Amino acid sequence: MRLTALDEASERLGLKRGQGLAEARAMFPKIDVADEDEGADLALLEAVADWCDRYTPLVAFDGREGLFLDITGCAHLFGGEDALLKDILERLFHMGLDVRGAISSSPGLSWAACRFGRGGVIADEAIEEVLAPLPVNALRIDGITVASLCKLGLKRVGDLMPMPRAPLARRFGPYLLLRLDQATGVNEESISPRRPVAALSAERRLADPVQAEDHILQLTGQIAASLKPGLEARGVGGRVFELVLFRVDGRVFRISAGASQPLRDPKRIAALFTERLKAAHDDLDAGFGFELLRLNVLQDDIFKIAQDDFAGNGRGEISLTDFIDRVSARLGENCLQAAEMRQSHVPERAEIFAPAITARNARDKVEEALVFAPGSDRPLRLFRHPETIKAFAAAVPDGPPQRFRWRHVVHEVVRAEGPERISPEWWADTENALERDYFRLESEAGRRFWVFREGRYDGKMAPNWRIHGIFA
Repeated sequence: MRLTALDEASERLGLKRGQGLAEARAMFPKIDVADEDEGADLALLEAVADWCDRYTPLVAFDGREGLFLDITGCAHLFGGEDALLKDILERLFHMGLDVRGAISSSPGLSWAACRFGRGGVIADEAIEEVLAPLPVNALRIDGITVASLCKLGLKRVGDLMPMPRAPLARRFGPYLLLRLDQATGVNEESISPRRPVAALSAERRLADPVQAEDHILQLTGQIAASLKPGLEARGVGGRVFELVLFRVDGRVFRISAGASQPLRDPKRIAALFTERLKAAHDDLDAGFGFELLRLNVLQDDIFKIAQDDFAGNGRGEISLTDFIDRVSARLGENCLQAAEMRQSHVPERAEIFAPAITARNARDKVEEALVFAPGSDRPLRLFRHPETIKAFAAAVPDGPPQRFRWRHVVHEVVRAEGPERISPEWWADTENALERDYFRLESEAGRRFWVFREGRYDGKMAPNWRIHGIFA
């Protein structure tokens, strides 16, 4: 067992990470130790990352104990880089967290200044001055390379900067030079945000925190009104919205709501969250109140402007979509299902049931043109799974049966149409999938059936016959 984390008192005693627990107890028998809980550490880091969203939406994890924040274009909102860094560190300190931060033009330099330097705001002209005295560990290289460099007397980053690059690359590989260039800003390095960046976003910072749901919904409508000009300028409407509530003590709540059609109307957007807040009432603990509310548009779509009626309200088709939105927000998106066409020749794959709130708009002629349209009629009732039947006196090789037995009842065939051949889809079916020959059969009683022969006569085994649907 080894030490994985130390507090300040342990560091002053000379203990180090990776040191054996038995050795540490031999040196200081009275030290207190606790088992590492990786899940709890990750949960804490995620909570801090959520809290940091108030400064920038581009927050990325840096291993198990750090965060990268891309504050490009955000610093002026907080009075500059120095004021922003001071605000972050002070707030986290009052939450009981000992944090060190640095702001620079490259993630590598900020990482090095935090862990091996004093942190702070680093100007571009001071990059070499700050980086040179740091140990080579600050370049984020592996321990073997660090040991090899130290054996050669190259213990500081400043020792590597003036050296010829070709010998370093031959001796230690290109990764060392890549890390050096990333730290100095010569080679740009991107970070991967932990959450998708919203297409549009608006927020409201409050001098007095709010707790009541009515106040939250009222503010949500006001924030949605500020999003409307941006949506109109892009010619889109929101399909998926996210309401982010930042509590005074640092906890963050995220509430998502979707719409069945693109929305711009602030009242309808606020109505979505009325149902979501009711559904999440027990899990939403306002505590001492929320000091920041943010509304994100996570997904948008082309907004089709409909002409108003003579009364000027233009609400001809809003009632159904509004019902879908409200019920889905309250009970979940899977509570209402709608049939949706798919591009497939195989009948059971030509349509699926999808959540009504995400189903494709049936009026979209562009997508309808891409859906396969069969050349023959399809039955009114299509079985979810074709049922096996027993066919008699079927003409070989491609003729329909003269009679068949289905569900213990024999049906005499008086008329038949077909066959219509449907081949398996090579990109979706296995090698054992067989061709189908579909027939429309009419019995003596006037009933019409849609049956198919699976496979062909090969002289060894008769093909299987199945019924797939019933005509009206």
